[in-house]
Formats: sequence, structure tokens, C-alpha cells
Amino acid sequence: MLDFLTQERWALLTVALLLGLLIGSFLNVVIYRLPLMMERAWAEELAHAEQKTPVEPERFNLVTPRSRCSKCGHMITALENIPILSWLALRGKCSACGTPISARYPLVELATALLFLACALAFGATLQTATAMFFCAMLVALTGIDLDTQLLPDQLTLPLLWVGLLINVAGLFARLPDAVIGAAVGYLTLWSVYWLFKLITGREGMGYGDFKLLGALGAWFGWQALPMLLLISSVVGAVVGIAMLIVQKKGRNTAIAFGPYLAVAGLITLFFGAQLQTTVFSP
Repeated sequence: MLDFLTQERWALLTVALLLGLLIGSFLNVVIYRLPLMMERAWAEELAHAEQKTPVEPERFNLVTPRSRCSKCGHMITALENIPILSWLALRGKCSACGTPISARYPLVELATALLFLACALAFGATLQTATAMFFCAMLVALTGIDLDTQLLPDQLTLPLLWVGLLINVAGLFARLPDAVIGAAVGYLTLWSVYWLFKLITGREGMGYGDFKLLGALGAWFGWQALPMLLLISSVVGAVVGIAMLIVQKKGRNTAIAFGPYLAVAGLITLFFGAQLQTTVFSP
């Protein structure tokens, strides 16, 4: 208990919490803008393929232009952009026109902050904490984008995969051979399920981004974690899917993003994987 109350410990937890809030605020930008950036890139490629002159759009990336109200165009000031506090102070509305601001923004910031705090508690002042924070941030962004668009962008899944392999050169979360096999088997597992489902039903059951995300999780935790990842994601997906069928009265053919369930499985494996592997998945 005394160790928990040391100044160094409190300093680490405070930094983790504040960093999580700031990164969470940036992740909101990524979740909103990255799909739009992808759409613009696809439109430009199509225009070039059809030998049309593309319309020169306003410069648009993760930094430019400044955030603004989608209805009235009011530029968000620095004081209106403080994580969580600004949303509360504004009572969840634009200061200029009163348009409601989605509660998702403070929830993403809070979730990221809590995950960063959990990383600091679980791994202490180590390289594992920094890499675990990167892992959590990427999963939060991928979850938000998949829920909005049912896309898992290569711009996020592939760096997540390669960073997983690189950090496991030092064996931070798995042995490098296990990580390499985990990346390959993780991808090929869902790739095989995809083609089997398509051959049987003639329909696509999931996207290629799901293959890459499971491959990335395999790269972080090794092939031994794949059964646990698939079981957890499937159980969570089944529970949420059934709830949606009952509460929202959606049809059985309604497309449901699988990425968020893989992300939940990845986070559970990050923090509790060793215990689960020992108590549940060990022979």
C-alpha cells in the first residue's frame, strides 16, 4: 500500500491520466477525419482513372483545417477544446448555434484516459507501458472508425501489426517467433473463415480489415493468444448482436462491425491475458 502512495507512483498515474485525455482528444479527430481523408483520396484516384480533372478540394488532414461546428462553421477555440471539461462547460452544445455535440467525444477522451491509467498501473514506469498505451490508442481509434463506417483503415491496422512485431524483437509481450506466427495465423484464420462463408452463402461475412486486425493482435501477443482472442471477441459479438436484434429490432442480415469486438478482446488480453491463459486456456 505504501508503494502505491509514493510520489513517483502518483506522478506516473497523473501523467498517464493527463496524457490519455490529450491523446483521446486527438483520437476524436482521427475517428472523424481519417475516413473522410480516405474518401477524398478514393475520389481523386477515380477522377484520374476516368481522366477527369479532379475538383481542387480544401486542404484537409488531421491538422488542417481547425475543428469547427458541422452546422454553423464556428471555429472551436482552445478553451472549447479542453478534454471533457469543455464539453461539460458547454453542456454538450455548440457555443455559437446550440447544436448538440455528441457525447461520444468526452467518452472517447475518458476511455483513453482510463486505459492509459490502467497501463501505468499494470506495467509501471517501463517501456511496456508506453507501447501498451500506443496499443490502446490504436484500438480506440479503430473501434470508433469501424462503428461509424465499418472500415478498419490500413493506415492504422498495418502500423499496429508492424509495431507489434518490432517490440517483440525484445520480447515485451511475446517471443518473436510466436509473434511472427501469430501475425500470419491470425490473418489467415479470418481469411479462411471469410472465403468459406462466401463459398457457402455467396455473401461476404467480414472485411479484410478484420483479418489485418487479428493478425496485428497475433503479432502483439503471439499465436498462443489467438484462441483466447477469437473466443472473447465471438462471445462479446454474440451478446451485443443478440441485444441489437432484441432492442433495436434489427434483421439477422444487418451488417455488424466485428472490429470493436476484436478490440475488446485485445484489451482484455493485454491486461488479463496471462491470468486467463493460465486458468482457462491452459491444458
